[in-house]
Amino acid sequence: RPWTPSDWTASDDRVRGGASHSYLTPTPYNTARFHGTLDITTLGGAGFASQRTTTTTREWDLSAFAGLEVHVPRADQKRYTLTLKDEIPPTRPDGREQSSVSWEVDFTVPEAGARLRFAWEEFRPTYRGREVEREKVAPLDLERVRRVGIMVRSFFGEQAGAFEMVVESIRGWGSRKEEMRMRYRDDDDADGSVSARTEGEDNEKWGVGEAQWMASPRPWDRLRAMFCCGV
Repeated sequence: RPWTPSDWTASDDRVRGGASHSYLTPTPYNTARFHGTLDITTLGGAGFASQRTTTTTREWDLSAFAGLEVHVPRADQKRYTLTLKDEIPPTRPDGREQSSVSWEVDFTVPEAGARLRFAWEEFRPTYRGREVEREKVAPLDLERVRRVGIMVRSFFGEQAGAFEMVVESIRGWGSRKEEMRMRYRDDDDADGSVSARTEGEDNEKWGVGEAQWMASPRPWDRLRAMFCCGV
């Protein structure tokens, strides 16, 4: 799905009285700029800026894949966060959404860019920015992903100011069945550990797949990226 401004909206700390701003701007080069200003003075060291999908009707089935890949051609070496939700939070009387559990993974991209791959096991449950125990929440429903977001946060004063990350695509990768089989092989991953891998690292072993928002009934076919330069 091409990068389209109407598919995204800001969800910044201004909803809590902060002063951070974020934007998602498509470029002529079939990428999108996630950029803005992260303010940490207004909320006493805390702060966040994010863009998230706007749809309230779609459900995206990503259950056939081993995880998500983010292709970032250029970044500023700040730490960013990819977020998923399997529900659309209800609204409060004042019109704002109620807080709910998000599934998040943090990452830092070299200035020259990279493709980063994250297994589902790397996404951790959080509530209002704080990690919660997995045993206390329902597992992420990969058959019904309702929202995706890109965030930059202060990590309580560790980073602030202007930020910019250029994203080319977000897509599914690999096969969930193959990933599970690999975890029980007698090799370096036999202990079941899974970690983010960059492009070109052990691709033959892990495999590379592509996903679209509305996943195909035949996930082994070549599919479009979730968000990309696609037509």
